[in-house]
Amino acid sequence: MKKFDNYRKNLDVLRLSDRQDLSNEFIISGIIDKFSIQFELGWKVLKELLTYEGINAAKTGSPREIIKQAYQYYPCIEEDVWLDMLSQRNNMAHIYDGNAAQALAQEIISRFIPAFETLEKSICERYADLLDTL
Repeated sequence: MKKFDNYRKNLDVLRLSDRQDLSNEFIISGIIDKFSIQFELGWKVLKELLTYEGINAAKTGSPREIIKQAYQYYPCIEEDVWLDMLSQRNNMAHIYDGNAAQALAQEIISRFIPAFETLEKSICERYADLLDTL
C-alpha cells in the first residue's frame, strides 16, 4: 500500500523532531510542515483501510468523518487526539506567533507522534498479510 509506505517514511523523519533545536524557527516550521503531511497521510491511510473493510462512511472523504469512523472500528485510534490534530492542522495557517508555533511543535512531539506510531504499529499487526502482498 503506497500511502502506508509514504506514511511510514514521513513518520521516520518526523520522529527526529525531539532531537532538534526547538529554539530555531526554521526547525519548528519544518516540524509543523512534516506534521501536516503526516496527518494528511494518516487520515488517507485510514480512509483506504476503512474502504478495504467495506465501511461505506469512508466514501465521504471528510477527514473528520474518517477519524470518527476509524475510532469506532480501530481500538488504537484516540478520537480526541486525532480530532485535535485535525484542528491544529486547520489552524496552522493562522499561527503567526513564535510561541504558539513552539507550543504546537511540543504538542506534535509529545502527543501526535506517539499517536502516529500507535497507528503504524496497529496497521502492521492487523494487516501484515495485506501489506506483504502489495
